[in-house]
Amino acid sequence: MKILVAIKRVQDYNVKVRPKSDGSDVDIDGIKMGINPFDENALEEALRLREQDLATEITVVSIGDSKNEDVLRHGLAMGANRAILIESEEYLQPLGVAKVLKGLVEKEKPDLILLGKLALDSDAGQTGQMLAGLLNYPQGTFVSKIEIDNNKLIVTREIDGGTNILEMNMPAVLTADLRLNEPRFVKLPNLMMARKKIIEKLKVTNSLVTHQQNLNYLRFQYHHLERQVSR
Repeated sequence: MKILVAIKRVQDYNVKVRPKSDGSDVDIDGIKMGINPFDENALEEALRLREQDLATEITVVSIGDSKNEDVLRHGLAMGANRAILIESEEYLQPLGVAKVLKGLVEKEKPDLILLGKLALDSDAGQTGQMLAGLLNYPQGTFVSKIEIDNNKLIVTREIDGGTNILEMNMPAVLTADLRLNEPRFVKLPNLMMARKKIIEKLKVTNSLVTHQQNLNYLRFQYHHLERQVSR
């Protein structure tokens, strides 16, 4: 079984970000960046499936500029077999990302596609669902447990007030919840070895699909809550 894991470079979850002075965007200059935590859970689960001899190859993919190589090397250091950088200088919204990933899925033909349930920067939680829709694949979102039985996926999902369990065929798209697992600690020797590994590079214009920005951000600002004082 081949697994494709999509990972995103976002601000460190311990960092408090601020909007730019003109409100045009979030100011990330000089702040610590790293792999999106939910994507790290997705990758950890792929590695555990391989350790159970249920997967043979794990490929991590990220979309962006050369700065994204650091999260791909983190994925290689965790244990991924291959890494692919889809080069794009333009910020892609969830539908654009889903279209890019669809093109790669059609090329690589993985049996399972894993993503985080959302990204810390946009908090959209849409890419996995859109990708499944474009591919016409079954999907499981907010996943907290994955089992494979007779080539079928048994997926436990986190929902309001409890969980529900789905059975689906592969290929499929799953989005990982934090409760899916605890990602492994990456050792320094593995990070050093990952620096020497090859990252395959594709360009958005070569691999796929045109995309369209369907949303325009008007302004970024803090949400100020009025403090209610009981009298």
